[in-house]
Amino acid sequence: MSAGRRLNDAVLGGVLLERRIDPYVRPLFDRTLLRPVQAAVQWCINVRRRDEHLGLAEERAVPGEAALAEAIAQQMARFVRRQYRPGESQRAGNTKTYGVVHAEFTVRDGLPARLRHGVFRAPATYRAWVRFAGPGPLAPPDIKDNGILSIGVKLLGVGGEKLLDDERWTQDFTGISAPAFTTPDVVENLRLQQHVFAGTPVLYFLDPRHPHLCDMIMQGLYAKTRSSPLEARYWSCTPYLLGAGQAMQYSFVPRDGTRSRVPWHPPDDYLRQALAAALRERDVYFDFLVQVQSDAHRMPVENASVVWPERLSPFVPVATLRLLRQECDPADQFARADRLSFNPWHAVPEHRPLGNQNRARRTIYLQLARLRQAMNGTPHQEPEEPGEEE
Repeated sequence: MSAGRRLNDAVLGGVLLERRIDPYVRPLFDRTLLRPVQAAVQWCINVRRRDEHLGLAEERAVPGEAALAEAIAQQMARFVRRQYRPGESQRAGNTKTYGVVHAEFTVRDGLPARLRHGVFRAPATYRAWVRFAGPGPLAPPDIKDNGILSIGVKLLGVGGEKLLDDERWTQDFTGISAPAFTTPDVVENLRLQQHVFAGTPVLYFLDPRHPHLCDMIMQGLYAKTRSSPLEARYWSCTPYLLGAGQAMQYSFVPRDGTRSRVPWHPPDDYLRQALAAALRERDVYFDFLVQVQSDAHRMPVENASVVWPERLSPFVPVATLRLLRQECDPADQFARADRLSFNPWHAVPEHRPLGNQNRARRTIYLQLARLRQAMNGTPHQEPEEPGEEE
């Protein structure tokens, strides 16, 4: 084993030890230190950025962006082919499925005119599938890989023009349980994927030639021992259109602020069990909030490491995601997860993804979804009729 792998594994071993005590110290840390530390880290990120003099919702391509997106897709595909046998392939990111559940997404009445675009144009209720998952790229026992969780929401029965032609009636919203993304742009994302393939993801952050200490701290602030996927807040991390010339980020916020306990000796799939137990007993609600860009430099489109300041533009509730009380059958969950593809480009033009990482996702997500489904013999599906589940 190389020295880099040994260092990587030693750091991850320390993180695993911290995960066991995290539930006992994290609440106090979050109340007293999270915001001041985040403010200091964000200051360090922002003080080094130059003003690109872009307008609101304006984009600027990274040099060689298309080639970088293709390289990321190929690097991640190499990992999938090496890691999984045919019939057993998993996603290269957001890997471990905790649940795929049916839900309703209800757009609020009385929204101000500036928010009434796309699916928020008028009050409506859409049926939806919601996938909760772990970070990946592997799927170990939950206690070893539960820091940053992910959500994928697929609205059904959404009519009109779509940005991808493989689904005609859907609108996808995706997010993770941290307000900043792991990498600022596609250049650094490729470096991260190369480290992941080499088994040294920690060294992406610690490489003295290209250090990413601020990004490491930002992820660490939100990487905690989770009690349930239903008790985490999720952020889009990257921007999207909210009608012509207006950019937004969004967030799913659990309405019930209670927190369940993490088992002292957690089963390998305790997060999946917590999700299933909660939905067996009751409906679960998330508020869907949007944050409209008001300052093109301090709320950048092309840098996903920067958290958009809420003092410049607060989050505003526009919809409710209701996870219906239901039984979560594991076999059905995994089969559905195999068939479904969540992609931010499954979208109406009014919600077009913005920024270089989002533009790269169009290539990356399509290629990896097709690879996974080809390896598993589970062709892509969407409801044949608006609102149908199968």
